[in-house]
Amino acid sequence: MSARRAVLAGASGFIGEHLRSELLAQGYELSIIGRGGPIRWDEPSAIEYAVNGAELLINLAGKNVGCRYNTKARNEILNSRVKTTRILHDAVSKATTPPKLWLNASTATIYRHSMGQPNTESTGRLGDGFSVDVARNWEREFLRGELPSTRRVALRMAIVLGDGPASQKLLALAKWAVGGPQIDGWWPSHTRYRGIGPDPTGPQRSSFYRTRGQQRFSWIHLEDVIGAIRHIQDHPEVSGPVNLCSPQPVTNTELMAGLRRVAGRSFGLPAYRWMLEPAMFVLRVEPEMLLKSRWVLPEVLLESGYKFSWPDLYPALGDIAD
Repeated sequence: MSARRAVLAGASGFIGEHLRSELLAQGYELSIIGRGGPIRWDEPSAIEYAVNGAELLINLAGKNVGCRYNTKARNEILNSRVKTTRILHDAVSKATTPPKLWLNASTATIYRHSMGQPNTESTGRLGDGFSVDVARNWEREFLRGELPSTRRVALRMAIVLGDGPASQKLLALAKWAVGGPQIDGWWPSHTRYRGIGPDPTGPQRSSFYRTRGQQRFSWIHLEDVIGAIRHIQDHPEVSGPVNLCSPQPVTNTELMAGLRRVAGRSFGLPAYRWMLEPAMFVLRVEPEMLLKSRWVLPEVLLESGYKFSWPDLYPALGDIAD
């Protein structure tokens, strides 16, 4: 086998397609794992063969969270992350020549709803409920046990701006003239956000926060996702959880103002919870994406010297809208 080989799981997704091109440009020979192959998740011996001797392993596998959290989707979101990570963990454990570096996707949604202070890798506090439990169980599976020959990094990604589904749905809100701030408020409670996994956390029923459009929106441009991964490859001192997010988070009000600007809309109605819920139902996503205050800072990346290509929101939005 080639010494310059990488294994990429989840290559068919929005980020995976771009990362695949990046790895090929770096000169890697690629082994691809996915539901449709070439190496499938139900082929453990083939996965073990691919992982053994690979220099780099990157796992982005997981059902897209841009959906409604019904019972079936909730289970698929959790299992598609935990089970695939477990399969890879077993393969790395059995390898006689394990990968030097394993990057596994995670999410900045692991942190609590925060209005008072940002969450960094060293000071952040984890939240509770469904999305947090998915992330906790995902990282628990990834970081369990000893893999002394393999450096592991959990990529806690904020919402990624690029040519993917999240950006397009955000732009759609502005184009539909409901591009004002999203204002949380009372709505009949439901159980879609209840905890999940072996030790579920949080209340059984949903609640709301009086954020008045000041909830924080942490984000990252796709180009900086790829750049951060390249940076982590080149900095062996980086390990454990790493926040992939811009150093300049914004409020929801600032986000929507930027979206209106790039969408060419001078006005956008504020979207109160009772207005937002039907709109998000039509878009088939959860209001949590806009109503939770995600305030995250990239402490590890900055301290290790990473320079963001897109640190500011408005230029980043302009780039993805072109």
